[in-house]
Amino acid sequence: MERPADRPTETGLDPAGEDAAGDRDLAVPDWDDEFIDRVSDRLMHNYDLEKDYRVAGEEFTLYGTLSVVNQKHVFHPALSFAEHESTEHLFVTHVDAVDDRTLGRFADLGSELADEWIEADEEHFATEFTFVLVTPSIPDPTDVRRRIEAVDGRTLLKYGYHGHYEINIVVVAPASEALVASENADVASAFRLWEPIEREEPGLLGLLSRRLQL
Repeated sequence: MERPADRPTETGLDPAGEDAAGDRDLAVPDWDDEFIDRVSDRLMHNYDLEKDYRVAGEEFTLYGTLSVVNQKHVFHPALSFAEHESTEHLFVTHVDAVDDRTLGRFADLGSELADEWIEADEEHFATEFTFVLVTPSIPDPTDVRRRIEAVDGRTLLKYGYHGHYEINIVVVAPASEALVASENADVASAFRLWEPIEREEPGLLGLLSRRLQL
């Protein structure tokens, strides 16, 4: 399975995220989908975004990556040690309905990608695979939450010496303004278009980097 091309890694990032990156020269695709297009406006300052991404026989409307490097310094930033890498892979697709088979399919894909994409070593801290399923409706949010909790989770690599990977799932129904997500899926806030991202709160990048803080 082909691994996505390496992208620039960012260090020393401002937890505000969205505002700090506002002046970048960004090449962001246009989506023929108003909901995804508006979500991409929230994501583009922190994530590298691609359109119509295919992997392992699955097609995703949007694919994004976010990389963070945590470093410890001695006296001066040039003298660094204990460098640890954290990455999130974000996959967004449309589904007709959410059931155990659908959730299990994407959870299995996350595990498969973890086996093939992660370079497990002492510098690897965390890799997240977040799947966002856009659906017409969520008839029973409590039941969907229970199903999500049954398939998401964290897996230690070499007992944690090589970090861990995590699978998160978000289910969103834009028409009914409903969303159910894994507890650690911080990016879910970008998909709640009916709610503003509060400026006094950390940006999307801040949420992820804070949660992955060593």
